[in-house]
Amino acid sequence: MTPVGVVVVIPTLNEAASIGAVVAAIPRAVVDRIIVADGGSTDGTAEVARAAGAEIIAAGRGYGRACLAGAKAGGETDIIVFMDGDGADDPAAIAALTAPIRSGAYDFVIGSRARGEREPGSMAGHQLFAGFAAGALIKLLYGVRYTDMCAFRAIRRDTLFKLGMRELTYGWNLEMQMRAARTGLRVLEVPVAYRRRSGGQSKVAGNLRGSITAGSRIVATFARVALK
Repeated sequence: MTPVGVVVVIPTLNEAASIGAVVAAIPRAVVDRIIVADGGSTDGTAEVARAAGAEIIAAGRGYGRACLAGAKAGGETDIIVFMDGDGADDPAAIAALTAPIRSGAYDFVIGSRARGEREPGSMAGHQLFAGFAAGALIKLLYGVRYTDMCAFRAIRRDTLFKLGMRELTYGWNLEMQMRAARTGLRVLEVPVAYRRRSGGQSKVAGNLRGSITAGSRIVATFARVALK
């Protein structure tokens, strides 16, 4: 079977207010399939996404679990793009994320909101600081510098599964970046525009509990991967 070119994986949990517009805006000239990996939404997210043209899978709770389930559902795929379903990521940037991998120049391409144009109110200061701090620590460990832990990223499917990803919650993005750096993948960071979410509430930045939970998982993930 000939692999399809690009599959976009979108993990969701109660994103009905935004997911339809996100799916509709994804450029079909660049993307072959769109998979929404739903974590048990109760607001009709799956139905809205399906009506917009996405495939839906039930992934279970956990951000990383949804990303992994979506990647597995991609089947014989060449490149997987991960993005959020809240409307903050600009789907037009998918071409810029995938082109360096298509050309064979890079293995892993990650968007940087810190280096891109950010809509006022789209990112809190502590989010920017966390991305810079994590990037500095990864540079000390592995010699690869990131400026962000942006969810918007592209990687070859076979390369992803060779990384041995284990984190099934909010540390997924950081674990991928650390394992990619440690493995010696050719990594490229590109500036991406970032907007305020178009609907719903952030599971991470929307409340104190979510921020603490995500932060603790990210710290635990960093320690686990770094000490392995």
